[in-house]
Amino acid sequence: MTMQTIAIKNNQSIQVSSIPELSYAEFFALNTGLINESPEKHCVNYFGLADNGRIKLFCCIADDLEHIILLSSCVVSFEEALPSFTAKLFCFEKFEREIHENFGIKYSDHPWLKPVRYPFDRADQQSNIANYPFYSIDSEELHEVGVGPIHAGVIEPGHFRFICNGEQILHLEIQLGYQHRGIEKLFLQKHDLSQLATLAESIAGDTVVGHSIAFAHVWESLCGFKSAREIDFSRTVALELERIAVHTGDLSALCTDIAYQLGSSVFGRLRTPIINFMQEWCGNRLSKGLIRPGQNRYPFTHALAERLNQVLDAFKPDFVEMNTQLFNLPSALSRFERTGVVSVEDASAIGTVGMAARTSGVNRDIRSSHPHNLYPELGHEAKVKRHGDVYSRVQIRKNEVIQSIGYLRKLINDLPVETPSMALLSPNAGLFALSLVEGWRGEICHCAITGSKGELIHYKIKDPSFHNWLALALSVRNNEISDFPICNKSFNLSYCGHDL
Repeated sequence: MTMQTIAIKNNQSIQVSSIPELSYAEFFALNTGLINESPEKHCVNYFGLADNGRIKLFCCIADDLEHIILLSSCVVSFEEALPSFTAKLFCFEKFEREIHENFGIKYSDHPWLKPVRYPFDRADQQSNIANYPFYSIDSEELHEVGVGPIHAGVIEPGHFRFICNGEQILHLEIQLGYQHRGIEKLFLQKHDLSQLATLAESIAGDTVVGHSIAFAHVWESLCGFKSAREIDFSRTVALELERIAVHTGDLSALCTDIAYQLGSSVFGRLRTPIINFMQEWCGNRLSKGLIRPGQNRYPFTHALAERLNQVLDAFKPDFVEMNTQLFNLPSALSRFERTGVVSVEDASAIGTVGMAARTSGVNRDIRSSHPHNLYPELGHEAKVKRHGDVYSRVQIRKNEVIQSIGYLRKLINDLPVETPSMALLSPNAGLFALSLVEGWRGEICHCAITGSKGELIHYKIKDPSFHNWLALALSVRNNEISDFPICNKSFNLSYCGHDL
């Protein structure tokens, strides 16, 4: 850390004016240097904000060893062509492509400034889905296979363009940006707190708890609110329940993709009592309505604790037995092992987060590096694998479910005392706030900036899928195209979390 940055903790707010404003040359050298100097540092957010005809850039670098986030800023004009961070460190490529797409900022040496999302207010309105610049190879021996954007069932729209030599995939390009709700803009337009909390629940439908907690933490930080233990307890329990439910459902889906009907049925059945418990708790199986800033609308009672113990008692033995059978099935292992490999070098270089990083030996988990709620008490240790294949991603899910059950047992054996709900003050003026949450998929980051009256003037959301879609594209190289479904499902990335 130098005087060129200011350090904050997770879920802390500071005055925007206290964030050092550097020249672009200083800004460039500082942030690329921070990433280069240690594998324990990574970029959690990098975005721009329109500022009197220019663009103010904010870069947020997490130091996982020191448990701090280093902030710096820079003001640039639309006219100048900037040297790109990406040319030096590839983990910045998606951030800079988004800045270019949103504001039209030019980079002199970015390898490929292709569109990220096609937002309605993008700088270049001539850029659209129809003229997306797909990578192509002119060859009589190779062929292209297009999948999507319309998929069977309820999956969301995304286009996958394969370049193949026979059945072997040489290259996969993933094009997203087919639908938008304009969520980041809606955060600035809505002023009722219940509306804002509902927006947070809608960022990614399979990560209601993760994104709702991130929003609640940001809002509470802006208001100077300190949550009671009861609130932290409920949020920690809900986050681990969401992790169990989604990991179990993903194991079912992976079994479906290898035609293992028993695993598909059993894991699918096991997911149901977990999400049904959430409905008993708050009235919604996806936990909508449960997390609200400054209050605990649905206190976790002794009756709920007894009920959850019963659910886990029935769940765990069947879950363990089904995994034992799955991992002893030669036909399953032949599909999982050494399929869809992402090397530790690639995972680190492209900035993967969460489960996708940990399966390739990159220990990146906000619950231990920037802990929130009751995770400091749990002493969380991340589950890490080394091989980076589908099998590792399946094992991570199994191991994290078992770990989450242990956390829940520990938590519900010591219920906090219920405290009265407190009214929140309005956000304070001129603040920058940042929240990191380890959702089931990985690192969620929400950033907010308030104006002179405490109103939101910028809200930036980063779902872990923003980092990890490229890992999926790399994982299928040199695999057969028939292995794409299990590679895809082993990551289970979010379309809507990307197309905000």
